[in-house]
Amino acid sequence: MAAQRSYDVVLFGATGFTGGLTARYLARHAPPGLRWAIAGRNPGKLAAVRDQLATIDPSLAGLPLLTADVTDPASLRAVATDARVVASTVGPYVQHGEPLVAACAAAGTDYLDITGEPEFVDRMYLRHHAEAVRTGARLVHACGFDSIPHDLGVWFTVKQLPADAAITVDGYVRAGGRFSAGTYHSALTAFSRTAEASRAARERRAAEPRPTDRRVRAVPGRLARSRDLPVWAVPLPTIDPQVVRRSAAARPEYGPDFRYRHFAAVRRLPTVLAAGAGLGAVVGLVKLPPTRRWLLGRLASGQGPSAEQRARSWFTVRFVGVGGGRRVVTEVTGGDPGYDETAKMLAESALCLAGDDLPATAGQVTPVTAMGDALLHRLTAAGITFRTLAQGTAPS
Repeated sequence: MAAQRSYDVVLFGATGFTGGLTARYLARHAPPGLRWAIAGRNPGKLAAVRDQLATIDPSLAGLPLLTADVTDPASLRAVATDARVVASTVGPYVQHGEPLVAACAAAGTDYLDITGEPEFVDRMYLRHHAEAVRTGARLVHACGFDSIPHDLGVWFTVKQLPADAAITVDGYVRAGGRFSAGTYHSALTAFSRTAEASRAARERRAAEPRPTDRRVRAVPGRLARSRDLPVWAVPLPTIDPQVVRRSAAARPEYGPDFRYRHFAAVRRLPTVLAAGAGLGAVVGLVKLPPTRRWLLGRLASGQGPSAEQRARSWFTVRFVGVGGGRRVVTEVTGGDPGYDETAKMLAESALCLAGDDLPATAGQVTPVTAMGDALLHRLTAAGITFRTLAQGTAPS
């Protein structure tokens, strides 16, 4: 069926900020012969994006444009049934994402996005995982800064430890950069839906099978001075630990007893306290409709940091893994985390699903489960660094 489809990759949401960056990355790095298209609801804006792409590669002057809208299921079905892989940048996903997931699951089409919204991922598992298993579709969420550096970084670390012993990994995230309107709106939406997110998580835990012969955990940790690095370790309640845990549940290489903790690495305690107070205030305000509307209006859709601002942005994730008497310290580093590198990760994930020899998987799966080493090699070649800083005996 896939061989009869018109497109190897369709990028949905190409007229948005991150979608435009992803389209430009594909214009520069898509392999010869890749059959790809861009999709969105506004034909005029799609044509403008294509004109920009043609300045990078004149052959893209004829790039196909597909008109589709999340409020028009028939248009989404048309895209899904004519593509092998669909990559979406249209968020907040909990508001706009499900119709495309449903269309891809029904059509047996691989689906990718860059969501960091746990509620959305949990609800898509509950509603569409079984159908995707039936049709052979791979539904791979969190293919941007949430959560590829963390998911692949832990995988890179675990492979250097004995698979027959209990393994613990701690991840420490540092980043410098600005966010776009899409990220801002997604975060505020998530803050306003904490009760709904908790309910979706409970329902998924009740429905999702767990390993019966192994133990796999992602635990919150606590605010403390790190024993591994000269920083304060601040627990990060993001989607990343959940993605890591699901990868560990799917792969025996994570050992018989695996535990992951996820932290922000902050050098000064006053910074931690100020950030916590500010976040608490935002979470409180966003639950009230008038203040939520005011906060959402601070950034208009499509806005984001300039190329100069993105060029000054960066991220580093350090991992400390211990298992079988061994200790390994690894690091994943890259440039602008939210946009340039997220666009790169999404595009390379799409190219990986479309063109690489991958293990047979279906249903909602993580980046490591779906793509593993193939994606790690792609991202390394694309300039994201995965390196081992230290190896040795674990302290007793």
